[in-house]
Amino acid sequence: MIHILVGTNRKDSRSAELAEIIRPLYEAQGQAIKIMNVGDVGLEELNNESYGEGQKPAKLQAAVEELLTSDGLVVICPEYNGSMPGALKYFIDHWKYPDSFEFRPVAFIGLGGMFGGLRPVEHLQQVFGYRNSFIYPERVFLHNVWGILKEGQIDHDMNNQLLEKQAQGFCRFIKALKSENLHAAGQSHPK
Repeated sequence: MIHILVGTNRKDSRSAELAEIIRPLYEAQGQAIKIMNVGDVGLEELNNESYGEGQKPAKLQAAVEELLTSDGLVVICPEYNGSMPGALKYFIDHWKYPDSFEFRPVAFIGLGGMFGGLRPVEHLQQVFGYRNSFIYPERVFLHNVWGILKEGQIDHDMNNQLLEKQAQGFCRFIKALKSENLHAAGQSHPK
C-alpha cells in the first residue's frame, strides 16, 4: 500500500484536494492507496511528555503504526513561511526511528507560489535522507497553485503530465527496491 500524506492540518487545504487528484494515478498503476491527513492524526492531544519514550495519544499512535505498513510514501507539502508546515514536522518528530524511515521509499510534491514548494521539499529531503529513506528523485512542484488548482482539477497540462509520470516512476521505484529485498515494510535490510 502507498500512503499519500497531506502535509498540513489546514482545513479544506489544497494539499488535501491534490491528494484526491493523484489517488487515481496510483490506483491506475494497481496500487492500493490510503490518504493520511496531518489534520486527522491527533496532534492537538500532544503534550511535552509525548516526545521520546512517553506515551503517545491513541490516535497519533495508530497513525504512526499505519505508516509502518507503507510500501511507499508520497508527501504533499505546501510552503509555509519558507519551509514545511510546523504540523507536518511535529508529526514526523513522533514517528518511530528507525522503522518509519529506513529503506522507506518517499516521493515529494510541493505546492505554493513562485517556487512551487521547492524549499519545504528540500527541507523534507534533508530529514528523510538523514534518516536513511529512499528518496525518489523526480519531485513535482506546483507553481501558482491558487491559479491552477480549480474545482478538484489541475488546469495545467504539463503539471498533470508530471504528476502522472511521477506516479508511474515511483511505483516502478518501489517495485525495483522490493525485487532486491530493500524495503521498509518487509523489514529485510542489507547487512
